[in-house]
Amino acid sequence: MKTIVFTKQAAKDLDALQDIDRDAIVFALSEYAISGRGDVKALSGRKGYRMRVGSFRILFDEDKLTILAVYIGRRETTTYKKN
Repeated sequence: MKTIVFTKQAAKDLDALQDIDRDAIVFALSEYAISGRGDVKALSGRKGYRMRVGSFRILFDEDKLTILAVYIGRRETTTYKKN
């Protein structure tokens, strides 16, 4: 299992969500950390990955032991330009 770490901004983004959305995102990240399953794709044109959880996107980077969540927010045309 990989350790999930949130940047200060990602933690702030997560705290601002409703409980049901927050729970879904934490569950999806945990599932990915344990089994590697999830709607994850590599970002094109830059380093990192994105995970899709409903209408939310989690931008993150990972290595063998850690998943670093950088951004959590709704999918918009500017989602990938913010971070």
